[in-house]
Amino acid sequence: ITMNVDMKLEPKTTSITDEYDVDWNQKLGTGISGPVRVATKRSTGDKYAIKVVVDRPKAQQEIQMHWMCSGHPHVVNLYEVYRNELQFPGESESQSRLLLVLELMDGGELFFRISKQHGFTERHAAATTMQIALAVQHLHSLNIAHRDLKPENLLYKDSSDESPIKLCDFGFAKLDNGDLMTPQFTPYYVSPQVLEAQRRHRRERSSVSVSSPYTYDKSCDMWSLGVIIYILLCGYPPFYSEHPSSRRAIDRSMRRKIMNGTYNFPEREWERVSEPAKDIVRKLLCVDPHERMSIEDLVQHPWLNEEVPDTLLQSPVFMSNKANMQDTIALHSSHVRNMRIPDRPSKLKPVESAVNPILVKRQQIMRQGEEGRKMHSPSPPPPPPPYIKAVRDVIACCLIPKISLNTEEKKTALIDAVARAVKEWSENEELMSALKEQSWNGTSFNDEVNTYELGCALKALLKGLALLEHQPR
Repeated sequence: ITMNVDMKLEPKTTSITDEYDVDWNQKLGTGISGPVRVATKRSTGDKYAIKVVVDRPKAQQEIQMHWMCSGHPHVVNLYEVYRNELQFPGESESQSRLLLVLELMDGGELFFRISKQHGFTERHAAATTMQIALAVQHLHSLNIAHRDLKPENLLYKDSSDESPIKLCDFGFAKLDNGDLMTPQFTPYYVSPQVLEAQRRHRRERSSVSVSSPYTYDKSCDMWSLGVIIYILLCGYPPFYSEHPSSRRAIDRSMRRKIMNGTYNFPEREWERVSEPAKDIVRKLLCVDPHERMSIEDLVQHPWLNEEVPDTLLQSPVFMSNKANMQDTIALHSSHVRNMRIPDRPSKLKPVESAVNPILVKRQQIMRQGEEGRKMHSPSPPPPPPPYIKAVRDVIACCLIPKISLNTEEKKTALIDAVARAVKEWSENEELMSALKEQSWNGTSFNDEVNTYELGCALKALLKGLALLEHQPR
């Protein structure tokens, strides 16, 4: 199929059911802007995917972007579009919707497919990367930025070993005329420039003046491609939160790593990966978009054009189990912290010589209170419950360096502190859950304890409790 990029695709206004039998009950998945269903063309018996989106300017832009890119061997084909009035269950009235007739992709998403493979090698990773790169090259040759490159948008045509990979979902795609400003992204794959656009966007919404509009370009796709290649080679992302349980899509620590391009190649998964593969990752995960590898340079890189080692990779093991991936991320994060935090004792100033703004303010309030003191004085605040001190002792054992002389003494001190905390506060589910995650069996720990994670979890628990205790009644 060869599409005319200058030709605008006009939706048909006849009913899609005149030509297709649509299975409204079977959903293949949900894209950025709408669900996808299966349909059979009556005249041929061929099956297609039908994507349903509300008829809005954004959806119309998605259709035109997809139409321009359609016809490439590694882009999911868009065949035709219908504009119909539809009313789904739960809606009070019908509304205009666009129905995209797409190539049916039965082979599954990229990472899901790889997670089921036995014997996934670096050579397979290079071949996979080349197919994705060719799709991106096609888009960039048309001056289109996809802006949402991620494994969920890379699909296999069928279940055969020779099945091609194809790029889909153009909901964020846009012509790159030097005016890309909207912060569209998926956290793990977002480039520093898109995060900066988000920061500027928030400042503008907060009425903080910005000197000039901040724009980015289609090089954001190259960063996302670098993240995908990194995961293909080891099984987990290069940028992640140090606190995986965080509810925020992208927290401060992860944002900082992306903005600074802070990542590494852990030896256990990367020691057998070839240097050309690492070279590609380094050149794609480059913070400066002007220094970042272009798509033309990528498709010409030796790793994609010369003999690649047939080295077995561990990535399918981690891709097959999300919990396993989180454990790997947490362990790797712990190793990085241990290398980063200097091993030195804490030095605290005497309280009387420290300049603490909170204490200064409190002293001022106390002096004002003494000057206008009434005949009666308010009752002193009640002492904190005993469990507060017990939990604080556990936090100290976890987070203060060299709290005891050696590792064995520290472990004993931690076990004693945890036992006291459990005795004082066994009814608190969050405390018991945090301990259970570190394999606490009631008297000791079954496995090695991640003291940093435990300490942070308990700090968050006490902080949340303090907020609750100070809520206005």
